[in-house]
Amino acid sequence: MLATLFAFVLIGATPVSFQEIEESLTCQCGCGLTVHSCNHLQCGSALPLREEIRAQMNEGNDKEAILAHFSTKYGEKILSSPTASGFNLIAWIMPFAIITIGGVFVVLTVMRWTGRRRGTAPPMKTPQHVASPYDKIFEKELKDFDR
Repeated sequence: MLATLFAFVLIGATPVSFQEIEESLTCQCGCGLTVHSCNHLQCGSALPLREEIRAQMNEGNDKEAILAHFSTKYGEKILSSPTASGFNLIAWIMPFAIITIGGVFVVLTVMRWTGRRRGTAPPMKTPQHVASPYDKIFEKELKDFDR
């Protein structure tokens, strides 16, 4: 074990932990969790996958080789995060692009709203009183009411 650690230090690589690989793989029992966090007792998927991870680590494979082995054997669906290549690149880029576009939209909308308030408002026209035939009747009624 000490010799393996010393070899990793000389090469410059860091030893990969069992938990790190478990968290990189999705449990296939249908729970939607990683192999590390699957909470089913005696899970028919997580337990064999853990044994297979141990066997791969005992062969001396690094994380990328182990994940490539599982991806080849089970398909890309076993990886807990999509690979950043090809069509999967959209899954990595789109959330950030949508947030950026939304932020720009909000900023432009706020600038437009505040820009209208800063401008001078058009002068308000005072309503002109138009004489109505009922004005005389109204005046007469007010005078009679006061008595």
